[in-house]
Amino acid sequence: LDAYSPADPSMPPNPLTHLSLRDRSEMQLQSEADRRSLPGTWTRSSPEHTTILRGGVRRCLQQQCEQTVQIVHAKVAQKSYGNEKRFFCPPPCVYLSGPGWRVKPGGGSQARFPPHQAGETGPTVFGYMGLDSASGSAAETQKLNFEQQPDSREFGCAKTLYISDADKRKHFRLVLRLVLRGGRELGTFHSRLIKVISKPSQKKQSLKNTDLCISSGSKVSLFNRLRSQTVSTRYLSVEDGAFVASARQWAAFTLHLADGHSSQGDFPPREGYVRYGSLVQLVCTLTGITLPPMIIRKVAKQCALLDVDEPISQLHKCAFQFPGSPPGGGGTYLCLATEKVVQFQASPCPKEANRALLNDSSCWTIIGTESVEFSFSTSLACTLEPVTPVPLISTLELSGGGDVATLELHGENFHAGLKVWFGDVEAETMYRSPRSLVCVVPDVAAFCSDWRWLRAPITIPVSLVRSDGLFYPSAFSFTYTPEYSARPGHTGVPEPATDADALLESIHQEFTRTNFHLFIQT
Repeated sequence: LDAYSPADPSMPPNPLTHLSLRDRSEMQLQSEADRRSLPGTWTRSSPEHTTILRGGVRRCLQQQCEQTVQIVHAKVAQKSYGNEKRFFCPPPCVYLSGPGWRVKPGGGSQARFPPHQAGETGPTVFGYMGLDSASGSAAETQKLNFEQQPDSREFGCAKTLYISDADKRKHFRLVLRLVLRGGRELGTFHSRLIKVISKPSQKKQSLKNTDLCISSGSKVSLFNRLRSQTVSTRYLSVEDGAFVASARQWAAFTLHLADGHSSQGDFPPREGYVRYGSLVQLVCTLTGITLPPMIIRKVAKQCALLDVDEPISQLHKCAFQFPGSPPGGGGTYLCLATEKVVQFQASPCPKEANRALLNDSSCWTIIGTESVEFSFSTSLACTLEPVTPVPLISTLELSGGGDVATLELHGENFHAGLKVWFGDVEAETMYRSPRSLVCVVPDVAAFCSDWRWLRAPITIPVSLVRSDGLFYPSAFSFTYTPEYSARPGHTGVPEPATDADALLESIHQEFTRTNFHLFIQT
């Protein structure tokens, strides 16, 4: 069918996100011009290879057989000097999740976490974590012992990692190496960048240097260390729907600047850096459970400073005061009692006004955290090659129009062996750089044969497939939305015609495949 165009030539041109052209020759010229303007080579798998992959991709999408590796860690690390070892706190953790760990890879017989057979002992996946090496030499690594959590995730923790003063870098990354039972290497995964600091800043923080400040909406961890002893460290966490002080596992919390007039759990958008004296709310990133709104206070010499409003900095000691406390320096504060989280009744400081006397258990250290997830599925691939580097998509950018609309994927770890898939349809793909892939958006008819009758949007998942069949799901989807445009003299969708040809013609006039808006969702 030819593309339908409005009869009024004075109408403004369609936006770039609109698939419509006025003339087929113009359509062809624009298509060719678009392709010539993009550097690189457009590639597509052979029809035979695409047919084989299509069934596997469809199964991956239907069965959701992905495997996810998540690395969570602090944003900063304190350097060790001399013979001391300042272990990273909170310790870097690794979570393995997803049903794909129990799916047989490539039609084989070995599952990632299969039930132990008779005579088999020990884990099925081994992890080794260390620091990336600037010199290229083998860095010291720590073996991770994975154990299953109540939520079926496998959990491992590197408790004895540190960075010495001999390492002069200002930033580094953690490196995780996963090996399957039998010695096959699954891959090497890298954390986000970690900033090295010598010690927590004792100076009054300024927003002129925001490297160490903590912004609203960022993720933090809180821990308590009695008498500066490492063995007494406890982390604020959530277990069985309750807040606890855990000695073995920590949780990340989203720190929101709260509104004193909003109800609990309702966070109106408030941007900016968090200052002492602000009303804040902590939300567990995993469970969504929240603590009541509290006032964050700076702590010095086991006293809460009630008149300080400077920005919060990494590894600062702080306290959380519940609102409604009487004036005069008293009030109740968030506190731990062994493994329980309780309230502590502070008393006014007799020597200094605007101070409250605290106990050790109500003094918390705050630090920003980072998380990176790598998702893949080996159930489709028949290869012994590592799954890494795992491509990560950060944003999508739509451009073009007419017969060819292109979608650019921005992210990292891209390479020429990747193809973009919309659902179970492979898109013509061009590799630009390790941070950019471009693909041609498939026609809506590829997903719905009776698109002429469609009145609801179609949302298609966007994923990547390696040339050997390794499947990389993503959190992004692509939506084809029909545009309704009434014919002149009509206020809405025309009444169905009694004659089938007339009905088809009326639908063609107001709704064709070129009248689809394209939207990107995550």
